[in-house]
Amino acid sequence: MNYIFHILVMLEIYILLALSANQKVGLSGLLSLAQAVFYGSGAYAAAITITKFGFSYWLALPVAILISIIAALLFSFVAGKVRELYFSLATLALQIIFFSLAYNWIPVTNGTYGISGISNPEIFGLKINTPASFAVFGAVWVLLVILFYVWFLKTPISRLIQATRDDQIAVLSLGKNPNYYKRISIMLSAVIAGIAGTLYATYTTYIDPSSFTLDESILILSIVLIGGAGRIIGPITGAVIYILLPELLKFLQMPDSIAANMRMILFGLLLVLIVRFKPKGLFGKYLIQ
Repeated sequence: MNYIFHILVMLEIYILLALSANQKVGLSGLLSLAQAVFYGSGAYAAAITITKFGFSYWLALPVAILISIIAALLFSFVAGKVRELYFSLATLALQIIFFSLAYNWIPVTNGTYGISGISNPEIFGLKINTPASFAVFGAVWVLLVILFYVWFLKTPISRLIQATRDDQIAVLSLGKNPNYYKRISIMLSAVIAGIAGTLYATYTTYIDPSSFTLDESILILSIVLIGGAGRIIGPITGAVIYILLPELLKFLQMPDSIAANMRMILFGLLLVLIVRFKPKGLFGKYLIQ
């Protein structure tokens, strides 16, 4: 039973990551290869403040959000200077810089040894330290983010963010600054990914740079590509497919060493088929270019 709850926790974390990437890719049209930067910023901020300064989760959370927003401001500066392919290349560089910092800034991040002993969250004295309790905790976060998007997608600012994706010249003709709306979108994406990072850090109680690599950023982007960008249901579907695919392989009774590689092979094959036959993804309304 604990294994099922563990799967649910990981699914919830990747739903948050997929929704955060959809904010930037699907709603703003910014093809980023560095979503793991926000994810890692939140995780490291929480881990460092909890283990080195004795913060509780609820004190570490605003710090993690603040650090993620600072990273977002750097991204928004890049987004204001370059567009399309050049933005993607710039985010690739930022991803490499972040990983290098996490890997080499040993006095702060502890390098490849990682940070251990991260305490679990508490609510009114109740410690969230089991897979079941963490699954409920993560479900609350996912529900809050989904409800936020149900409201946010109906707001004028969301429509202006999507307008900057579709036609920046038209936004300029309305007397609006597209870079302002890109900045808001990137910051919102960073906040949600940062929250996912705090959940991951406090759930596993250990983090290291290997969880926040370029491969992780590409994986998060792939989840959005498969599920579809621009809608809430798309990223959620992509996350479900990615997390539950290994469980389906268990019915084939494959050895674990083979099943792990087969999951990525099937996931990659599915991505190729989606791009070929449903370029907007399963439930997407925006074609990522």
